[in-house]
Amino acid sequence: MATSSFFDRVYDVVAQIPAGRVATYGDIAEAVGQRSAARTVGWALKAAVDSGLPCHRVVNRHGALTGKRHFPSPTFMEECLRSEGVTFTDDGRVDLEQHRWTPEGLR
Repeated sequence: MATSSFFDRVYDVVAQIPAGRVATYGDIAEAVGQRSAARTVGWALKAAVDSGLPCHRVVNRHGALTGKRHFPSPTFMEECLRSEGVTFTDDGRVDLEQHRWTPEGLR
């Protein structure tokens, strides 16, 4: 898999995530045809944090904000999501039942 091409496909999917919704690393990996590449999706997003893409809308499969350390502050990701109306469970994870978005064709 060519890294830049893979990263570009990841960015195309992330750009589609609507405000108030989140996708998982695995959802994005599956959407770009590399189901087992969720970790590589994380690397792509780390490289794009300052790009203007809504990287804050990507969470792990449990709804945890595992990428938060790559943003300007440890609370930045949560603050952005809350400002878009995303709700969290009592244990601090995104309520995936309410806010999970999957790319067209995955449901």
